[in-house]
Amino acid sequence: MSTLRLVALVLLLVFSSHLGAQGAGSPTIEEFTSLGAQIGVRVFSPSHNDGKPRSAIVLFHGGGWNEGEASWMDAIGEQYSALGMVAVSVDYRLSRDGLTPFDAVADARNAIRWVREEAGRLGIDPDKVVALGTSAGAHLASSAAIFDEPWGSAVSSVPNALVLRSPAVSVATSTWFRSLVGGAAQAAALSPDLHVRSGLPPMLLLQGAEDNVTPAAGAERFCERMRERGNVCRLKLYPAVGHLFTRNLASQEVPDYSAIDRDVSKDASDTSIAFLKEHGFIVDDAAAR
Repeated sequence: MSTLRLVALVLLLVFSSHLGAQGAGSPTIEEFTSLGAQIGVRVFSPSHNDGKPRSAIVLFHGGGWNEGEASWMDAIGEQYSALGMVAVSVDYRLSRDGLTPFDAVADARNAIRWVREEAGRLGIDPDKVVALGTSAGAHLASSAAIFDEPWGSAVSSVPNALVLRSPAVSVATSTWFRSLVGGAAQAAALSPDLHVRSGLPPMLLLQGAEDNVTPAAGAERFCERMRERGNVCRLKLYPAVGHLFTRNLASQEVPDYSAIDRDVSKDASDTSIAFLKEHGFIVDDAAAR
């Protein structure tokens, strides 16, 4: 099993442990087109349908931009569909065979646009579309919000709110990211913290203080710049844990399951839900079921 497959298994186990028996069942598999490529999505719909448009949450998995798949986020998709949201997990293109994170960012934009274009069919309120990303997936979610469109469209690809876990929002100096995008200038051009502007949607960042994969300093700088420009940005910093909330600080790229802090991970999940409730994306739990 590859290193990142082990990470995926850890994430699925950790998130599943918080859900109990709330899962909404198997997702519907659909596709959309992004720059000529077919991109798969896994759609989790609430079991209860009262005919009213619902909020959506678009999920972007981690994996260093070159590994991973949409199914890694199934547990989170089930969690949010049980809370009354339509969850859409995206199989964005990975940085292989000549592709780069620039392609993945285009896929992230087009995923959010597709959700809005299909809002009527999917039972979604197009003005209530959240993006949630983990690690590299958080980079894609924040990039969709921050970077200007390279082409015109009548449908916005900017999410209405974001939840970013162990987020890669400061990547200009990352040797790995530079190798994927083609150099220092390209990395700086695609580093969210260097391009924060006014008018961005509210964001929640959940970060381990001892993270050496996506260091806390980058998240702190990102949120500071967000607030300086009049945006809402909340950073919850968890002491003594690293990337993905591991307590094994010597092995953060492959956090072993026993070292993931369950209490911190659950608190991060609860904090995300509270944030989305506060901003009107999740209604009362009882009414959602």
